[in-house]
Amino acid sequence: MIARADAGPLRRLVVLRHAKSARPEGVEDHARPLAPRGLRDAAAAGRALAEADCLPDLALCSPAVRARRTWELASAEWGTPPPVRYDRRLYAADAPQLLEVVRETPSEVETLLLVGHNPGLEELVLELAGDGLDDTLDRVRTKFPTSAIAVLSWHGPGWPSLGPGTALLTSLTVPRAAKT
Repeated sequence: MIARADAGPLRRLVVLRHAKSARPEGVEDHARPLAPRGLRDAAAAGRALAEADCLPDLALCSPAVRARRTWELASAEWGTPPPVRYDRRLYAADAPQLLEVVRETPSEVETLLLVGHNPGLEELVLELAGDGLDDTLDRVRTKFPTSAIAVLSWHGPGWPSLGPGTALLTSLTVPRAAKT
């Protein structure tokens, strides 16, 4: 995919799968907390986004406990976190539902962070990516693990212009924190 400068500003969709969750007996799916590894990896994801200079202007987050906690720990690694909107439509959403929510993003937002769940996030990344740098698309096809961060870039006048095959998958990172 070759982006034209006159097609609009460079926009980035940063897709973050929630960190590793625990599965306590008797706890409903939406209320599952992060596992100890997830607590470490969520903060590592925040550091990775800061180091890559990929901080969002706005975050959209699933209201599930594990997604909310991932957002809280990741954004705590930044000086001033951006606004966050918790949207129940992101919980258990498939790619078309996720894209519908993303397309509602205000045009002044150039970098959007989406925090949610698989398999929807993986499907969304694969649907939007017309191409990928290096082996990024193959890596997403193989596995989009917990705490994975995919960055999709494209030029467009606004978020409604984002569609299948219109973005370039510029990076895929899976931050893992050391045990402490």
